[in-house]
Amino acid sequence: MKRDIYHKVEGWVKLFLSFYLFTLLPLSLTAQSITGSAPAQVAVGEQFRLTYTINSDDVDGFRAGTIPNEFEVLMGPSTSRQSSFQMINGRTSSSTSITYTYILSATSNGTFTIPPARATVNGKHVTSNVLRIKVSGQAQSNSGGQRQQQAPSGVRNAGTPISGSDLFIKVSANKSRVHEQEPILLTYKVYTLVELTSLNGKMPDLKSFYSQEIPLPQQKKFTVENVNGRPYRTVTWSQYVMFPQMTGKLEIPPITFEGMVVQANQNVDPFEAFFNGGSGYVEVKKQIKAPGLTVEVLPLPERPANFSGGVGRFNIKATLDSHEVKANDPVTLKVTVSGVGNMKLLKEPVVSFPQDFDKYDAKQNEKTKLTPNGLEGSVTYEFLAVPRHQGTYDIPPIEFVYYDTQENAYRTIKTEPLKLNVAKGSGSGRSGGYSEQQEIEQLNNDIHFIKTGDARQHQTGDYFFGSTGYWIALALLLLTFISLFVIFRQRAIDNANIGKMRGKKANKVAVKRLKKADKLMKANKPNEFYDEVLRALWGYVGDKLNIPVEQLSRDNITQRLSERNVDEATIGQFIGALDECEFERYAPGDAKGNMSKTYNAAVTAITHIDGKIKKLKN
Repeated sequence: MKRDIYHKVEGWVKLFLSFYLFTLLPLSLTAQSITGSAPAQVAVGEQFRLTYTINSDDVDGFRAGTIPNEFEVLMGPSTSRQSSFQMINGRTSSSTSITYTYILSATSNGTFTIPPARATVNGKHVTSNVLRIKVSGQAQSNSGGQRQQQAPSGVRNAGTPISGSDLFIKVSANKSRVHEQEPILLTYKVYTLVELTSLNGKMPDLKSFYSQEIPLPQQKKFTVENVNGRPYRTVTWSQYVMFPQMTGKLEIPPITFEGMVVQANQNVDPFEAFFNGGSGYVEVKKQIKAPGLTVEVLPLPERPANFSGGVGRFNIKATLDSHEVKANDPVTLKVTVSGVGNMKLLKEPVVSFPQDFDKYDAKQNEKTKLTPNGLEGSVTYEFLAVPRHQGTYDIPPIEFVYYDTQENAYRTIKTEPLKLNVAKGSGSGRSGGYSEQQEIEQLNNDIHFIKTGDARQHQTGDYFFGSTGYWIALALLLLTFISLFVIFRQRAIDNANIGKMRGKKANKVAVKRLKKADKLMKANKPNEFYDEVLRALWGYVGDKLNIPVEQLSRDNITQRLSERNVDEATIGQFIGALDECEFERYAPGDAKGNMSKTYNAAVTAITHIDGKIKKLKN
């Protein structure tokens, strides 16, 4: 009897183990794994798919293994979900899987390894299998066969490789041989056969050049230009004016630009794109390397002692704000250097004022603009001087020496001589052109004149430090510090509570969205209006009740509001506003009347909800 019972128990155990090993265990292992797949062998230039499949919909933090540089990523990762349902003997079962797809193209021969992909599946960290791909041979060109169907307006199908002849940048300089400080115009021009949407790349800091970028319109306008029989869309992307600071053969290094190219995604279901926010297009990153240039910079001939540092073409003029002043009254001499060249690198002109003048540092005003020929405009130097004695004075011509790039020689230009009549100043006598009594002036030394007029006096030992007023002021400062510390500490605590801050700002965000909806209603844009009203309703209740976006539903809203003791009538009014918005969007009749009705329902619902929650909180 005991032996029969033992054999029966043993049979049940074996049956359970078999069921677990062949049914439950494979299912559990499948649900907790990532399966990577790719062809074992491809050719150079051949496109192939790299996919990672996870048999679960609870996936977080997916990261593919590092793809070798010998594989160019043409697209990806694109994500797709598959769901299946089965009904056997009245029992329904379902399964969901997620697939991440890359489209790659091999660029060189060899055997390459793609490390495991990683992700968090059902709360556990899992990895995929290692993939090894052998690349050998060259893919055959299908130019003689059927051509792949292209999307209109230069948009190619996703996965189509972008070659160097499809998108490239030409770099040109208006001069290849210049003198030191002579400006060079550097132009980067884009040529494309694909749909280029953005391009990023900047000139690095160069020690051998002083460079400035010419501002170009942000909205680029392409023109068509034939290159080797192919119609390219071209645009001047950026321009720089370069002032060489050294001599010899100077290198302008190559720049790597990163562009975004739009391609058509033929695998997207239009139904899914419309209802689930999908897109029929994908953006592909493409790096474009602009070549470098070499410029020969010749040294300037032996420089004169009074060389201003200017290289280009310049003019100079000088004016006085007044030709007749009184002694001890200021006079302003303006010296203006205008032209085109390295305006920012000019030295200040030297002005020889008479010996009896007090001179002050010049004030510089610059009015220039960047042009392909360099900086064009003027620089004005304002010299302030004070004549101390009466008389007639001559200000000699002001010289300006620069290097003329057209004549390839130094040029000296001068201003006209200026004459200044100085009359007798008030409060001083003159005899024979000399002052009988010097005016009192405060010297910038350690001795000053005695202060005159009323002076405030106080008793010896009567100081503010240690007095009653001192201690009161100190106590007030301490109380102010403590109050500010408490206020800012409480504010920091409130800011750390993200849910609480969302709740506080919910009403402001909703009001802002409703104002935008009101403008859309007045502009008669129904689609944008209803979208904005729904954002206001869903966003308000999500922020107010601290509900994540993926958990927002009418049932969750009703439950959370009930937990906050909001009455059913108010809850029904808010849910009704949501239904009203979705119904009126497609309701026939007066479109403006429908929008007005929906707007009023949304404002009333949010106002009542906010009032109820504040009332219950108080």
